[in-house]
Amino acid sequence: MNDETHEKLMGVSVATLATALFKHGLRNQVIQGVHPVGRKGRNMVGPAFTLRYMPAREDRNQLSEFRNPEHPQRMAIETCPIGSVLVMDSRKQAHAASAGDILITRLMMRGGAGVVTDGGFRDAAVIAELNIPAYHTRPSSPTNLTNNEAIAINEPIGCGDAPVFPGDIIVGDDDCVIVIPAHMAEEIAKEAVEMTVYEDFVVEQVKKGQGIIGLYPCTKDEHRTTFEAWRKASGR
Repeated sequence: MNDETHEKLMGVSVATLATALFKHGLRNQVIQGVHPVGRKGRNMVGPAFTLRYMPAREDRNQLSEFRNPEHPQRMAIETCPIGSVLVMDSRKQAHAASAGDILITRLMMRGGAGVVTDGGFRDAAVIAELNIPAYHTRPSSPTNLTNNEAIAINEPIGCGDAPVFPGDIIVGDDDCVIVIPAHMAEEIAKEAVEMTVYEDFVVEQVKKGQGIIGLYPCTKDEHRTTFEAWRKASGR
């Protein structure tokens, strides 16, 4: 992802991106059921680096496993590239935590762009105060060893019913998270910026009392003409 595409994605909403992807036939790219642990007022944007959990088997998942220097959960935190978003497939359940504040703090200090799980975080109130975007389904206190085993790093996963391939572009806002296939990122970013400009115009018109028929979507020349004049005057 080049810097220009990154900058564009920092300024558009997940909802707008979902519509742009829908136009290209992709309907299931929003990670369902996740929300910000703490709202940041800025977008999360970065390529996906993945971690997959599987159902835990008791003989393999004792607390002693955390002493293993190559434990996949720990290794994912320590190897996630700078600027990437760690995306975790936690089987869409938060009976056990995907991670806690110490690991997420380490990810932040290493330069991670964010973290997403379709499970839950322990120490969620602390994570909410960290300077890293984080998304989960709900707080969850039990250690992941309770019923999830971290088993694989940086392979294709499903997170909240969305397909995530390593390197796909992850965008999160104060509502939710979406996955943009890597090869489409530049095109989708451009389309989303154009959509955002028009939607900003529409909001302004609606606040002035204008009805939405023919305005949103634009099906009347009079609105198109007004929009072009508005765009020229506003420098958009």
